[in-house]
Amino acid sequence: MAKPKSLPESIPGIRRLLGFLAPYLGQYRLPITGSFAALFLAVGMRALEPWPLTIVIDYVIAPGAATALGKVEWLSGLAPMTIVLGASVALIAILALRAVSTYYQKVGFALVGNRVLTEVRGDLFEHIHCLSLSFHTRSRSGDLILRVISDIGLLKEVAVTALMPMIGSVLVLLLMSALMLWLNWKLALLVMFTLPLYWLPTVSFGRKIQTVSRAQKKRESALASTVSETIGAMQVVQTLSLEESFIGQFSGANRKSLREGVKARRLLARMQGTVQVVTGISTALVLGTGAWLVIRQQLSAGELLVFLSYLKAGVKPMQDFAKYSGRLAKASASGERVIQLFDQQPDVVDHPHATNAPRFSGRIDFDHVTFSYEPGHAVLHNLCFTVEPGQVVALTGPSGAGKSSTIKLISRLYDPTEGRVLIDGRDIRDYTLPSLRSQIAAVLQENTLFVASIRDNIAYGGAGVSDDEVEEAARLANAHEFIDNLPDGYDTIVGERGVTLSAGQRQRIAVARAAVSRAPILVLDEPTTGLDERNSRIVLESVRTLFRDRTVIMITHQPQEAERADRVLYLEGGRLIESGTHIELMARHGRYAQMNWTDPSEESSDAQI
Repeated sequence: MAKPKSLPESIPGIRRLLGFLAPYLGQYRLPITGSFAALFLAVGMRALEPWPLTIVIDYVIAPGAATALGKVEWLSGLAPMTIVLGASVALIAILALRAVSTYYQKVGFALVGNRVLTEVRGDLFEHIHCLSLSFHTRSRSGDLILRVISDIGLLKEVAVTALMPMIGSVLVLLLMSALMLWLNWKLALLVMFTLPLYWLPTVSFGRKIQTVSRAQKKRESALASTVSETIGAMQVVQTLSLEESFIGQFSGANRKSLREGVKARRLLARMQGTVQVVTGISTALVLGTGAWLVIRQQLSAGELLVFLSYLKAGVKPMQDFAKYSGRLAKASASGERVIQLFDQQPDVVDHPHATNAPRFSGRIDFDHVTFSYEPGHAVLHNLCFTVEPGQVVALTGPSGAGKSSTIKLISRLYDPTEGRVLIDGRDIRDYTLPSLRSQIAAVLQENTLFVASIRDNIAYGGAGVSDDEVEEAARLANAHEFIDNLPDGYDTIVGERGVTLSAGQRQRIAVARAAVSRAPILVLDEPTTGLDERNSRIVLESVRTLFRDRTVIMITHQPQEAERADRVLYLEGGRLIESGTHIELMARHGRYAQMNWTDPSEESSDAQI
């Protein structure tokens, strides 16, 4: 990567971030305008602040001193105490106005910053949900969580505590520079000669801080992913005694993150220290030269005091920049990560001509479908078959045959590489995704239950479901009895991923969720995987209640389920090898008849999830 040569280039993400935030900021033009008005007023009051003291020095303490700006005659005619009293009142008024304007400036910018970045976080969360399944199979959940929570949080903090104040600092620097030139151009030129001494260390250190911050963000992302994956698989970790291995892995990455954090802090401290030294040099030069001008009566003592005040006020933005540049470097790294996520586009989207799907009758056609997760590695080859409305079709075959991939295409979790999937004679890409997926219910091997009540988990199956419909669906799924016996019944809160329920209970709730949707198409992917005989029987009985008036496609390795199917499709290597009823296929003595029906259900290696 080429090294940045200028300040904007040293923090490239800030420009892009501001461009990205511009549409959000446009909604708050009025509060932003009010905040900037308060900022301008505060800067103006800061410019006026030293003048009451200057007047007291030049007209009361050292009257008659020559001034470069000339005497104000009406002030010379006032009594000393009148001047002191007037200057004191003016100073109080200036400080009060500055305090009020600073308050409204900070509150205004804070409100805008918080509201904008809260909206960004909401949009980012929504965008993640819109991304295709192919993206989520490649991404690590910990990294996504860090971007939504930590990176947006840092942007919010920086917007309030660094970026907005720096805008004010730039205005102060410009105003003070103009006023110093107006007061005494010789001293102003002297100050300007020291500006490169501020600029060079800030750019140099800022570049290094940005590089370290970007590396630290990547390290934190890896840490978050490790934590998320380990906690999510704690049962496996403890069963295999992998605690020490993962703890060691986490500790090593944690120590590296610590070293990078300390390095960033050191760089920031060195930058701030350098700027303070440069400030001391600049102030000493102005003080020495200014005192010499006062002695030569080319400058009054009061004007020297004003100039030093303006120098202090003008240097403050440079010091602030040194202080805030570390935060801005971190914000740049966070902003890049957030924008990168927004730049990700879903592979599966609604086509421009897509319309809402009508109520399906349930006919499904695979028309010469070829599909691959990665280019050049097809998992389905020229697949052709038809499922009639209300028909029960069993998909079976060895592990990796393409069965799970087949049912994913029906819900448009992926699109075919070649060919078409049709429902009721129309390409499913002609329908909007929500209207398509709302008519396809699914009971999978591992159904996720959310941290919510059992009632809510069932109701997620359909929009606007009533409590009576939830209970009716639970009865159909043979789940009502065990739910009713729970301490809070249907209001019992399910633990994360449903860990407070048994595997059989989780599957029956999943069946209830499919039942409540009343979808015309039902997809089953080995719903009895991992269950004992009793629970398998209960779940299968529950599932069969859903068969009525629905088109059913089920992946199965259970011969009794294949026997009940109207048709069996035997897949192998992503190809349809045999098709017919169970009895017909057994009579052919082909690959289907040779299947080892006693094998446990497959691991769905073709799912790639």
